[in-house]
Amino acid sequence: MGFYPLVIDLTDRPCLVIGGGTVSERKVLNLLESGARITLVSPVVTRTLADLALASQVVWWRREYREGDLKGMTLVFAATNDPELNARIAVACHQAGILVNVVDNQELCTFNVPAVVRRGDLQIAISTAGKSPALARQLRKQLEAEIGPEYGPWVDFLGEIRPLLKSVWPHDQKRREELLRRLAGDEILFRLVARGKEELAKERVKQCLSLPPV
Repeated sequence: MGFYPLVIDLTDRPCLVIGGGTVSERKVLNLLESGARITLVSPVVTRTLADLALASQVVWWRREYREGDLKGMTLVFAATNDPELNARIAVACHQAGILVNVVDNQELCTFNVPAVVRRGDLQIAISTAGKSPALARQLRKQLEAEIGPEYGPWVDFLGEIRPLLKSVWPHDQKRREELLRRLAGDEILFRLVARGKEELAKERVKQCLSLPPV
C-alpha cells in the first residue's frame, strides 16, 4: 500500500515539532509557510528556532517531551536524536489518531513531507515515499529550473477567469472545463501575463470567447 497524496490546509491548526536541531528547524520553517500554529518542544534549540520563539512565531516549551503534549494536535513531527523516544511518540500518535512523521524511520510515519516546487499558489510535490529524499530534491531542482516564477501570476490569472466563465455559462460545466483547458494552454495569454500585461490578457480572453468588452 502506498501513501495517499494530499494537500492539506494547516492555517491556524496546531502542529507539534519535538526536537530542536537542524531537522526540526526545517520542519518549523516549512510549517510557518502554511500558516500553522506551531509548538516546539525541546530543552535546547538552534539559534534560528530560538529567534522564531523570541519573535512569537512559534511557542517554545523549553523542556523534554511529555505525553500530554500531543493533546489537540493536528500533526506531529518526532525529530529528536533519540530513536526510542521518537518511536514512543509515534506509537502514542497512532493510538490517538494523530498524523505523525518520524525522522529517519519510514515504518513509523503516517505521512511524509515531499520535496516541493512553489510558484505562488502553484505547488508541485515530489515524493519517493521516504525511500530517496535525495532523488526527490534532485528532481525538485530540475523542475525549479524549468518552471519559473512567472507561473505564480499565471495561476492567479487562470483563477480569476473561472468566475467569468461560470457567470456566462452557469449550467454548462462541460463547456467551462473545455474552455479552461484551452486557455491554460494558450501561449500568447501566458506570455502577456508573464510580462504583467493582464488587462491585455483579459481582453484576449473575451475575444477568444466572443464576449463583449466590459
